[in-house]
Amino acid sequence: MRALREARWLAPVPPEREPHQFRLTIWAMVAGIVIFAASVVTWGVASGNRQLTKDGIDWVYDVVIYAVAAIIYGRDDRAERLASVVIAVAIAVAGFHTLYDLWDKIENPRPIVIEALGFTAGTVIIIAYLCAGAMYRFRDTTNALVMATWLSSRNDAIKVTGFALLIFAVRVAPVRWPEYALDLLGAGLNFQAAWLILRQARHPAPTRQGDASRA
Repeated sequence: MRALREARWLAPVPPEREPHQFRLTIWAMVAGIVIFAASVVTWGVASGNRQLTKDGIDWVYDVVIYAVAAIIYGRDDRAERLASVVIAVAIAVAGFHTLYDLWDKIENPRPIVIEALGFTAGTVIIIAYLCAGAMYRFRDTTNALVMATWLSSRNDAIKVTGFALLIFAVRVAPVRWPEYALDLLGAGLNFQAAWLILRQARHPAPTRQGDASRA
C-alpha cells in the first residue's frame, strides 16, 4: 500500500495545476528530444548511415508538436483548438511519411547495421517512455491540445517498443515483413490519433457552470 501511495506522481494532474505542470513538462521534453535528435543526425551524416539520419529527423514531428503545444497552451480556446488542428495535421503527415518510407524500403532495401540500430532503439525507447510517462498524468484532460500531446507520446512509446523487438527478430531471421507490419501499425496509430484530436477540437467539452463562475 505504501508503494501505491508513493506512486501518486502517476495520478492525473488536478485541473487547477494543469497549466503550470503542462508547460514545465513539455519544455523539458522538447529540450531533451532536440539534444538527442541532433546527436543522432550528426552521427548518421558523419557515418553515411541513412537509417540513423532518418531516425533522428523523425523526431522533428515530436519537437514541432510539443513546442506548438507549449507556446499556444493557456491562450484562448480558439487558439488552442487551432493549435490542436495543426498538431493533428502534423501527426497525419507523420503517418503518410511512414507509409512513404515503407514504400521506399520495399523498393530499395536498406542494409541492417545491428550496432547502429541497437543504439538507436535503446536510446529512443528510454526517451519515448520518459515522455509517455510524463504525459500519462494528463490522460484525463478535456483540453484538445493536451490530449494531442498525450496521444503523440503514447504512439511513440508503442512504436519504439515494437521496433526494439524487431531488432531481435532481424538477428535470427533475414526477413523484413515484421518491419513492414510495424510501419503499417505506426501509420494507423498516427491516423487514429489525428482523428481523435480533430474530433475533440470540433466538439470541445462544455465548460462546467462551476468553472465558469470562478472565471
